[in-house]
Amino acid sequence: MPTPHEAEKQHTGPEEADRPPPMSSHDVVPPAAPSRNPCCLCWCCCCSCSWNQERRRAWQASQESKLQPLPSCDACTPPSPEEVQSWAQSFDKLMHSPAGRSVFRAFLRTEYSEENMLFWLACEELKAEANQHVVDEKARLIYEDYVSILSPKEVSLDSRVREGINRKMQEPSAHTFDDAQLQIYTLMHRDSYPRFLSSPAYRTLLLRGSPQSSSEA
Repeated sequence: MPTPHEAEKQHTGPEEADRPPPMSSHDVVPPAAPSRNPCCLCWCCCCSCSWNQERRRAWQASQESKLQPLPSCDACTPPSPEEVQSWAQSFDKLMHSPAGRSVFRAFLRTEYSEENMLFWLACEELKAEANQHVVDEKARLIYEDYVSILSPKEVSLDSRVREGINRKMQEPSAHTFDDAQLQIYTLMHRDSYPRFLSSPAYRTLLLRGSPQSSSEA
């Protein structure tokens, strides 16, 4: 017959039975994994953490010595009458002319679509960059400024091109935005360029170079 002490050991209540066994001094709880803010490790630069701020400052420092702003009409060499007339021959001739790009950009600003030209110019500067670190930083800022749906300067790109950019941004290169640049170039060509040719700004430039205006002067 068990002693009262042994009977007490054999009988345990439901609460005691469900209670986990006590930890021994040899049991070690593994440390919790440090929490990471995935935003600060992504490529979209969507947060304002110190990591992104430092990378942005590094890129901006490189820009001060590498990039020049787009010259305005006053800074460009005044286009000849023949050059102004050639802008109506093809969109390529307009875009290859510094004065033509400046005039066309001013026109886009009146239509609230200047971001198309800014994006195209940013892509041109990216393709001319050979320093991989600068390429990486500039690609991230181009994405943030013109591709991100959170940007007020977002350009119009279809889903196929956006998906391609998202894949390429894992390892940015100087040609990450080639497809997007072509799509925006085509959009400006088909949509904005015809209206530019019939705009008062372009017609005024044509009249300035016409033989009649020269004789009146």
